[in-house]
Amino acid sequence: MKKNIVLFVLFILPIVAYLFFASGINSFTKLPVITPKIPDFGEWKSLNGEKVTLNNKITILGFSGTEVLKNRGNYFNLNEKIYQRYHDFKDLQFVVLAPLGTEEDVKGILGSLGTFTDVSHWHFVFTTPAEIKLFYSQLKLKGTLNADYGTPNVYIVDKERNLRGRKEKKEYKEGYSTFHPAELSNEMLDDFKIILYEYRAALKKNHNATKQLDVKK
Repeated sequence: MKKNIVLFVLFILPIVAYLFFASGINSFTKLPVITPKIPDFGEWKSLNGEKVTLNNKITILGFSGTEVLKNRGNYFNLNEKIYQRYHDFKDLQFVVLAPLGTEEDVKGILGSLGTFTDVSHWHFVFTTPAEIKLFYSQLKLKGTLNADYGTPNVYIVDKERNLRGRKEKKEYKEGYSTFHPAELSNEMLDDFKIILYEYRAALKKNHNATKQLDVKK
């Protein structure tokens, strides 16, 4: 009897513990969908006149509002805490919807960021305040835009245009405040890493599937 107990403690219990924690890790590495299939930008143009799309890109989405210069510190926070770490990732983009008429202010911000950062993955997309308000309403979020058609929050959108976040009541999180660097360094960075983990796991799965097809041929 004692021998069986010792064997259980030495061999079976560690396996059970591993399976328990592994299941917890697997559930943690799926960031819930807050809003599925949000709309794309259509014909709206960026600062250099190019169209920007949410399709097939991991997107950090923001809304500058008309007071973009007043809130420029938020973009420096986001740039330092998230962008500079991951801007070399080719399938990542940072997109900010901005009201028409703020183009010169945006040029100033990008110029300042560009003195110490490659800003090629920063995209400010311009449209009317009414269109920005309509687009935001289609995200179906609990938060709202302020009177200037902006918000300090940014949102994580996956390659299928699903807006991702935390759905638990105690930890509900649909956006991340760029006004608070600690929130970017903690909650947002943690959730963003989960999205990257999902993406890399999918790439690995597709690669293995392709190799299997090649072997069968």
